[in-house]
Amino acid sequence: MRFDELPLIDPILRALADKNYTEPTSIQEKAIPLILKRNDVLGCAQTGTGKTAAFAIPIIQLIHRIESKEGGFPKLRALIVTPTRELAIQIDENIAAYSKYTNVKHTVIFGGVKQGAQVAKLNKGVHILVATPGRLLDLISQRLISLSNIKMFILDEADRMLDMGFINDIRKLLQLLPAERQSLFFSATMPKNIVELSSKILNNPKRIEVSPVSSAAETIQQYVYYTNRTSKKDLLLHILDNRDIGQVLLFSRTKRGADKIAKHLKRFDIKADAIHGDKAQNQRQKALTKFKEGTVRVLVATDIAARGIDIDKLKYVINFDVPNLPETYVHRIGRSGRAGEDGVAISLCEPEENEYLRDIEKLIKKKVISIKDNPYPQTDKPMTEKEKKEWNKEKQRRKQEFFANRKKNSNYSRRR
Repeated sequence: MRFDELPLIDPILRALADKNYTEPTSIQEKAIPLILKRNDVLGCAQTGTGKTAAFAIPIIQLIHRIESKEGGFPKLRALIVTPTRELAIQIDENIAAYSKYTNVKHTVIFGGVKQGAQVAKLNKGVHILVATPGRLLDLISQRLISLSNIKMFILDEADRMLDMGFINDIRKLLQLLPAERQSLFFSATMPKNIVELSSKILNNPKRIEVSPVSSAAETIQQYVYYTNRTSKKDLLLHILDNRDIGQVLLFSRTKRGADKIAKHLKRFDIKADAIHGDKAQNQRQKALTKFKEGTVRVLVATDIAARGIDIDKLKYVINFDVPNLPETYVHRIGRSGRAGEDGVAISLCEPEENEYLRDIEKLIKKKVISIKDNPYPQTDKPMTEKEKKEWNKEKQRRKQEFFANRKKNSNYSRRR
């Protein structure tokens, strides 16, 4: 099916053509007609399948038609709630692209920055508001936002919303929303608590599942290096020494770990930056912009900060730490192989993480391919003092060789 075979208006089709979108993904093909018919929808699809366009496109069309008839000062018609700043910004950017030829006004609000500029945009009038829960409730309490005219409510990344402890904020919002509304509920996974929450939000919803729950995209090749904790940084340098590996989104379990990895890579002339919750919003956006522009090769991220990172044709994801929740692994590697593109996911697995990997394989119902050509293989027994000394000598030799090659290449570049 093509987009022009869906019941979409010309202004939206023009905008999609500008982005070279011709064929909808499975969830877009199924969700768009249902939403245009004003059904409540419960959508479950893995990361990278185009959920944002699945709800944003029909919302824009519905509001465009309403405003074409009524006109006047823009009223807030649709509220999209999502867990992270990065994801909120990404959704708003997509709405801007899809609505460029319509009369739909939109904006995004999130915490971590001063509210003045956000309030100024709200005062000019918007039809669609993308928001994170904290800032939204804060501005509502200040009576700077009214939800009385809301016709459409969208809860995106619902599973992550609950993981991050936003359940009470969602309950507060539900009490403030008009009872008569269309509600859309999208999640990458559908555990029991998500189903229970959806039953409180949706009215006789149409359920869409376009792929097995918590499955990884078939276009992603998955590999694992079995190694030791003390060897992970050296193994990472070995992997990145392959210049065919371009931009990499690398996951760290902790914020401190993300900073240390980025710092280590910079020492070896690998352009890297870290993004996590302790970074200021402008720092996170600056790092993300550099990564999108290609001036940063490796972006080191924690799981929460990575939600909303959507890089066209990003091929490589590396798990420096194997996550203890298999669903988290699926979310991580879903940053690559998006919308049918090829992707490669590489995990560095230490002995304590072997069990995590077995849980992952059980969830995705396939074996992760083990790389045999591994200069830093996993060992079960600790090294002897003699082995440690020999190992440290070898590490020192490799570092000296690296810096010697770098100096040689630098001199060659200057002569050129």
